[in-house]
Amino acid sequence: MVAQAERELVQQQFEDLRSTCTAGSGVLLPGEEVVSYYPPEMEARAEEFGLAGTNVDGTQWQVGDCDVRFPLHSISKVFTYGVALEDNGLTETLRRVGVEPSGDPFNSITFDQAGNRPFNPMINAGALVAANLVHGATKEERAGRLLERNRLFTGNPSLEIDQDVLDEQLVSNDRNLGLCYLMRSLGMLHGDIDDTLYVYLAACSITVTAPELSTMGATLAHGGVNPLTGERALPSEHLRTVVSVMSMCGMYDAAGEWAHDVGIPAKSGVSGGIMGVLPRWFGLGVYSPGLDRHGNSVRGVAVCRELSSRFGLHVFADPQESRFGRIAQPD
Repeated sequence: MVAQAERELVQQQFEDLRSTCTAGSGVLLPGEEVVSYYPPEMEARAEEFGLAGTNVDGTQWQVGDCDVRFPLHSISKVFTYGVALEDNGLTETLRRVGVEPSGDPFNSITFDQAGNRPFNPMINAGALVAANLVHGATKEERAGRLLERNRLFTGNPSLEIDQDVLDEQLVSNDRNLGLCYLMRSLGMLHGDIDDTLYVYLAACSITVTAPELSTMGATLAHGGVNPLTGERALPSEHLRTVVSVMSMCGMYDAAGEWAHDVGIPAKSGVSGGIMGVLPRWFGLGVYSPGLDRHGNSVRGVAVCRELSSRFGLHVFADPQESRFGRIAQPD
């Protein structure tokens, strides 16, 4: 367990991180823009900034706007992929969607021509195929299964799909609709396209807080077992695949730079969330809706860069470099 003195030290470090990565009241950081389409009121919420961490022993730290709920959006792709792996096995899932970084934006219409499949499940094309692979008799059952799985990851049995966010996405989704028709014509996608879109967007519309997001990351860091509830959320045989793909492809077309410079497996979403995973030690949840040109939270990226450079939490760094409490150091 984390000692009280260490809890206090990490809490102070989190507060310092949030202060360092904030430009000031009413001021956005350089390159920071707020997308207003999911949901539309996000423009007026530009200053919101929540930061939370959860250790694999269940210790949790919170700073800032940690009560604000926001849609998972693309972060949901991690958990949809996990269910697809569980439902279909690794071999069949790999046949349908690859694990290579695409080098293109998240909504690009590009494919792995040799494998006749999307490059990876962290971009829209691959996430739509992953949603297509989730089992269930109806679209509602499939979406319900994804919701229940996210409840296991957060430890919150009251987690819900935000119907307003889902409705907004369903009427402004032409690009994904066209992408689905193209993939079905190429044999990458099967069945009813509207059902697949509903399942995909329902998962994107699940709302969480920064602490819940950090618990999701900690669950992945803890071998697929939620450290707060002790419940398994992901079969152990699929854990390595999910975290590996997230580490290589989770930050859109900035994934290579991210892996080199930051070295924290992470997944972002356009509502301003970033989930980070330090295997065996720690999960991170950041929420701030100002985005960079890649669609990643500017303040969330800044937090992760500080954790890596100032506190030594790059996954390939020598453990002795860690200056973030003692949570990332081995026994």
